[in-house]
Amino acid sequence: MTAVDPRLLGQLHTEGFTVVPSVLAEAEVAALRVELERAIAEDLSTRPDVFDRGMVHNCMVRGPRMAALLDQPVMNAYLAQAMAPTCILYAYQSSSLPPNQGNYGSRVHVDCPRHIPGYTTNLGVIFPLDDFTASNGATWYLPGSHHNEALPSEDEFRDRAVRGLCQAGDMILFQGRLAHAAGTNRTQRARHALTLNICRSFMRQRFDFARLVPRPLVDTLGPDGRRLLGMNVRMPTTLDEFYLPPDQRLYLPGQG
Repeated sequence: MTAVDPRLLGQLHTEGFTVVPSVLAEAEVAALRVELERAIAEDLSTRPDVFDRGMVHNCMVRGPRMAALLDQPVMNAYLAQAMAPTCILYAYQSSSLPPNQGNYGSRVHVDCPRHIPGYTTNLGVIFPLDDFTASNGATWYLPGSHHNEALPSEDEFRDRAVRGLCQAGDMILFQGRLAHAAGTNRTQRARHALTLNICRSFMRQRFDFARLVPRPLVDTLGPDGRRLLGMNVRMPTTLDEFYLPPDQRLYLPGQG
């Protein structure tokens, strides 16, 4: 079983943000970066005018390495303890800062509209594919802001926010209610990352991943990856599906 550092879990609870070091090997980071840059180029060609230009959605269907990331054991170990072992994927996308630019995420925002005191509905996961530095736009966040129902003002955020500095291959975990903002990349090289939003098993996903992801690709994933896609909480569409034998059920028991 993959070890989880209780100190980092505590920091995630109190500050809303923590960095788990050295989760991905250098070669894996490089391979993910190649897949992501290819997907970005394809999307810029086919959808050049969308509001989140440069952001790749549904990364699991854009490259086998990005799909395999759903089975990442360290990520799944932390998610099981920080949220629940039955949690699922709300969204899986990229976060890239082109040279001398910010992006759609550079506004001060939260990733979850719900505020339920003492209860986490959404967690964010970021896999930096480049070092996050002050010069290339490392994420700003306001420690502890996830505990508050009201969002901070722009001035309060800018006065008290800190940078999430880390290395390529680390893993960032943060609370969905944490106020944060991407920085501005002031270098000549694009800064890339993959981001996953995780939610409770009874919540709706941004896309119907169980139908969106081709079955041959689903079959390449392990139990964690299939669970994150929502394969354990599919809705029957007919009585025949509702009355399937227990080992064929679409909505498995014990999913929370």
